[in-house]
Amino acid sequence: MSDGITISEGARDALSGWLDHLRALDGASHNTLEAYRKDVVGFLAFLSAHHGTSHGRRALATVTLSDMRAWMASERAGGLSARSLARALSAVKSFYRWLSDHDDFDASTVLSVRAPKFTAKLPRPVSADAAQDVISTAATQARDGWIGARDAAVVTLLYGCGLRISEALGLTGAAHPLPEVLRIIGKGGKERVVPVLPAARDAVESYVRLCPYPITAETPLFYGARGKALGPRVVQKAMESARLQLGLPATATPHAMRHSFATHLLNAGGDLRAIQELLGHASLSTTQAYTAVDTQRLMEVYDRAHPRAR
Repeated sequence: MSDGITISEGARDALSGWLDHLRALDGASHNTLEAYRKDVVGFLAFLSAHHGTSHGRRALATVTLSDMRAWMASERAGGLSARSLARALSAVKSFYRWLSDHDDFDASTVLSVRAPKFTAKLPRPVSADAAQDVISTAATQARDGWIGARDAAVVTLLYGCGLRISEALGLTGAAHPLPEVLRIIGKGGKERVVPVLPAARDAVESYVRLCPYPITAETPLFYGARGKALGPRVVQKAMESARLQLGLPATATPHAMRHSFATHLLNAGGDLRAIQELLGHASLSTTQAYTAVDTQRLMEVYDRAHPRAR
């Protein structure tokens, strides 16, 4: 827990206890825990620098509103975005909830601090035709046929199954041939079941047939050109190339294909909660942000569902 930052042993112990709690009871992923740790370490380091002395565990209970405002102002002055500061504040509040329960003090000063306002960036899915064009272009733009088939298979899984790029690249040869449903371990170790469309199954089958490397239950399903596990940057570059050829905006990224999956399902009459399950979202509001539905579509849903419309 070095980070080149000095915080007191008591504060370090408190932070470790909180992280252990999140890991054991909340099932937080490694990446989530690391992000939380860095946010809270930064806050604790600021307190020590701000007061000119190492801020011990007992002193954490005495943090004032002025301390909180000074920390937030310092973070913003250092170039941290409002969105990132809101995330850091959320981590600090979570830490204080746990700490106040264990050390029996009133954490209302910290918990009452309001996060900075920011405009949420709504995802921009591509159209259904554009999604198909991206897959077709990915299949033909690579110099080696098997690499084109691989890129098309990965993008098809993103669009056809709504997988995150890490989830698609995390598949092993044990998933081949693709079953009718995939069991995916997503963020926070949460498992979900995703139906596999015939198009996705066929795309993966075409890639496996051409792949020059052995695919077994112990190997990655998707290989890079040199025979190692395929990395996300390679898929991102393939999408960039396809996007430029098709004249699509810079927002047409691998993650945009997942957005498109959700939006097109909803436009076709899919249930929002069912889509939430398919995407593996813990919150329905996250699913709503993923789905870009025009006003006319929303009004149609409203007219069918609202009792006064009948």
